[in-house]
Amino acid sequence: MLRGYLSGPVQPVEIPIPMTATTAVVHLSNVRLEYGGRAVLRGINLSVAKGSMTAVLGPSGSGKSTLLAAITGELVPAQGQVEVFGQPVPRDARGLLAMRKRLGVLLQGNGLLTDLTVLENVALPLRAHSGLPAAEIQARALAKLEAVGLAAAADRFPRELSGGMARRAALARALALDPPLLLCDEPLTGLDPIASGVVMSLLRQLNQSLGLTCIVVSHHVRETLPVCDQAVVVANGGLAFDGTPEALQASQDPLLRQFLDGSPHGPIAFDDVTGQRAA
Repeated sequence: MLRGYLSGPVQPVEIPIPMTATTAVVHLSNVRLEYGGRAVLRGINLSVAKGSMTAVLGPSGSGKSTLLAAITGELVPAQGQVEVFGQPVPRDARGLLAMRKRLGVLLQGNGLLTDLTVLENVALPLRAHSGLPAAEIQARALAKLEAVGLAAAADRFPRELSGGMARRAALARALALDPPLLLCDEPLTGLDPIASGVVMSLLRQLNQSLGLTCIVVSHHVRETLPVCDQAVVVANGGLAFDGTPEALQASQDPLLRQFLDGSPHGPIAFDDVTGQRAA
């Protein structure tokens, strides 16, 4: 499945940013994240190693996507520092653009443009940022589709795809600029168990074959943990756990057990009316 991605004339688009082999791709130091003056996450210390696959787990409304927003520079921390590729996340537009060209983002809703074919969707970032000739852009886009098993669907429109196919098409687009870091926001939402397994298996293949660093935000514990190297649990305004998936599953901490076992009773409080995590 990865053959077309790894061979042939396709070469990565490189944007040099200093980073040693021992530098964490993502590092957060004592980070506090707020919306409208209200703290969503506080005291966050987290490192994501180069080439690893990290699961960021937690109940709905706990701040998982907020953590991604800080990594991409969409949300500026009220306190602390976020580093990506060994450098603080830029505040200026030019610096942010340069950094984001090295980030692949797989959106929860896919974000595919309905009036473009699958191939045109995947080619869009290349047209916007690479400056390559049209023929090479098409070759690269086709290689990404082959990498996710969708070369035969290149001329289809998003409405003609199943949920799992649409998610893989969005993944191909996220990989268009050959980013060393891939951020996935709830990649299994709306997928059946088989499609979920295909997507997570594909992410692991890309992670291992390409040395791609992946951060996967999810509340699907069963499908996500087996393919990850690092597990992080976000709950009650902070990090409740940071370690290996095996250590997480073996934990007897009441908060972690409530989340892993899906119990309605425990330290993670929910509002009786909204069903969301209580502030």
